Amino acid sequence: CLAALTGLDEVSLQPNSGAQGELAGLMTIMRYHRYSGQSHRDVCFVPSSAHGTNPASAVMAGLKVVVIGCDSQGNIDLGDLKSQIQRYGSHLACFMVTYPSTHGVFESSIRYICKLIHETGGQVYLDGANLNAQLGVCVPGHYGIDVCHMNLHKTFCIPHGGGGPGAGPIAVATHLSPYLPVDPIELGSSGLCHEGESGFSISACHYGSPSILVISWMYIRMMSAVGLKKASEIAILNANYMAYKLDPYYPVLYKGRGGWVAHECLLDLREIQKCTSITVEDIAKRLMDFGFHAPTISFPIAGTLMIEPTESEDLEEMNRFIEAMVAIRTEIKAVESGQCELQNSPLRKAPHPWWLLTADWQESYSQQQACFPLPWLKDRKFWPATQRIDNAYGDRQFVCACDPMESYEN
Repeated sequence: CLAALTGLDEVSLQPNSGAQGELAGLMTIMRYHRYSGQSHRDVCFVPSSAHGTNPASAVMAGLKVVVIGCDSQGNIDLGDLKSQIQRYGSHLACFMVTYPSTHGVFESSIRYICKLIHETGGQVYLDGANLNAQLGVCVPGHYGIDVCHMNLHKTFCIPHGGGGPGAGPIAVATHLSPYLPVDPIELGSSGLCHEGESGFSISACHYGSPSILVISWMYIRMMSAVGLKKASEIAILNANYMAYKLDPYYPVLYKGRGGWVAHECLLDLREIQKCTSITVEDIAKRLMDFGFHAPTISFPIAGTLMIEPTESEDLEEMNRFIEAMVAIRTEIKAVESGQCELQNSPLRKAPHPWWLLTADWQESYSQQQACFPLPWLKDRKFWPATQRIDNAYGDRQFVCACDPMESYEN
């Protein structure tokens, strides 16, 4: 099923996460180059619109990363790509592309990009984290992809988040099939697989985590090709609905042809910060008062908010989020107009935990605005556990948690 959906020929179920899938895919490519007499290929192109794990995985695989820039529309800059090919072409091992990109657009030149990479002898790796915008709509193998990992814990219904479980199998084209991860039992301590050539395993079990893979198999069988296509269409529809509704209040940074986005979009908050000093973090913290965990902030572009409703959010929930963002924009306007000082605004003071209702209230705005800024919050309120914390403090203040042996004597 996974091979058919990706248009590729063989699949390894071994990787236990998307990041493991990336590493396994790159190691497969490296083995292919080595056995093709091209072991000097040690460069990986990564566009600035790719997922942040891509360059990390490339370095772990022993590759040198060259970043490819993007144009003003968020697409891969073909001029920069050609320039880097001219410089590194003979050493290019692979090109890692996130499609649709983290900028929220489908690369309109994806076929041409794949053609350019293949002409140099390089391979094209697709970060399949956004596969939920492709299933049944387009087929990676048909537009030139050689390797693709699939986040079963996102697109294929395995529970996502909280540290697991995860699964990131990889699909490859025919010429890469012999170089996939091998059964760790067959590999043995010698590092040689049964054919006598060097191989690799990416986890301790040949089928990764078989017990959770069944969930994705059941999901695919029950959804069928028709249902999976519908899910992709809904993911794209949801993202465009939210982009359309929010664009008058927060400009959408990148749009594709016809003004549409893919499965996600970036709200550009940089002008707001420039004019008012209100940060993306202020908005993220204020969203907690409306009962929402903030979306991704300041990635891949600093000063942006990434909206990705996927296929799983219903219209009622999306409308609540839109209403919350519009209400926050009203609070931003109060700061812009001078009606409210930023340092004493609900934006900068957010979030507001429940115990503030019984505290001696000293703020210039009401407890109503702080805790119940919209009417429906009185019926369904999620209370933040604490007021704002210093997010970076723990990263900068190192505390040894290893007590001395003497502390255990009593």
